[in-house]
Amino acid sequence: MFFIKSIYCRVFQAAFRLAMPILPYREPQILNSCAELGKVLNKEKATSVLVVTDKGIVNNELLKPVEEALMMDKIPYTVYDDTLPNPSIINVEEALKLYNKNKCNAIIAIGGGSAIDCAKAVGVRVVYPERTIKQMCGKLKAWRKLPTFIAIPTTAGTGSETTLAAMITDSQTHRKYAIMSFPLIPHYAVLDASLTYSLPPHLTATTGMDALTHAVEAYIGRSTTKETRRLALTATKLVFENVYLAYCDGKNHIARENMLHAAYNAGIAFSKSYVGYIHALAHALGGLYGTPHGLANTVIMPYVLETYGKSVYKKLHKLGVYAGVCDEKDSHKTGALEFIDALRKLNSDMGISNKIDGIKREDISVLAKNAEKEANPLYPVPKLMTKKELSDFYYKVGGIYENN
Repeated sequence: MFFIKSIYCRVFQAAFRLAMPILPYREPQILNSCAELGKVLNKEKATSVLVVTDKGIVNNELLKPVEEALMMDKIPYTVYDDTLPNPSIINVEEALKLYNKNKCNAIIAIGGGSAIDCAKAVGVRVVYPERTIKQMCGKLKAWRKLPTFIAIPTTAGTGSETTLAAMITDSQTHRKYAIMSFPLIPHYAVLDASLTYSLPPHLTATTGMDALTHAVEAYIGRSTTKETRRLALTATKLVFENVYLAYCDGKNHIARENMLHAAYNAGIAFSKSYVGYIHALAHALGGLYGTPHGLANTVIMPYVLETYGKSVYKKLHKLGVYAGVCDEKDSHKTGALEFIDALRKLNSDMGISNKIDGIKREDISVLAKNAEKEANPLYPVPKLMTKKELSDFYYKVGGIYENN
């Protein structure tokens, strides 16, 4: 049965790869400062704006540059700041009510991937008022143009400001649903390093490693292009050179700026080449337990890369060379293992554990089922795995032993 399913997965992935050149990918236009918002919104004829964010952004006064820019150009706006770390369907519907009540025709998202994903889903509901979020979940179900959409990342990791995906949690079933369609790519992205200064060290670390996860999975997958490989290598180099600096000194402007560009490059790379089992495993944890996505990816990544084995040695060696952790003269296996060791050391240096607390043995079957359902057949992983193999990762990262 698994052999037949494997064939189906590979045929499905090959079809997507062949279609890639004609699919309507686009990149957001980069703005360097919130001060440019008024000019852009006036050009887009925005008469009222919904700002989607969270309480942390408001409390840290990161919303001020956005509000000042909108007030300067006398553009009316309303703020939705109840977005959860794993944005829920309830969040989307609450924000949608504000959008409609205030007759908005543009959306600004400021925050991490949660706020941006929530805003994307609001945009989908605006143009598909007759459909629920659950009905829109899946691949290529949204084709209508979203309202003018500006993403302002305050973390350097998720790459949500570049991607066609939004992850939304159903609070009742504790499952994460992915909406993946090209109109979800923001029209503009504000990359302002000063907005990331207040990000705490732990979040700097986990969101930065999240960007690295995007680059790695985009690079080692089977649907890469010359462009996505270049972007992934660039992002990998930027993360290894800058994430620890940003972790140690949050106001290191150059490190913060480089991390924003690492996240941006990695975001474009994985939007076109997709991710893999690391993300699928992490999403299942986020859906069931609310585990922060960046943390889950960071902890899971070395375990999955090890299990891929020789199928990724050559590519991990190349990533290791760009990261500066191995030599071109090393064998592919040696370079790959040095790269994985470097990931673990970087995590350790930034205080990130190699385990995730709270995973319950009785939940592992459901977690593995959800991860397998997300990954197969879409993700062009280097090596296909069964639900049983995916279960093993939860035992490992949870510190649980099957015979205990």
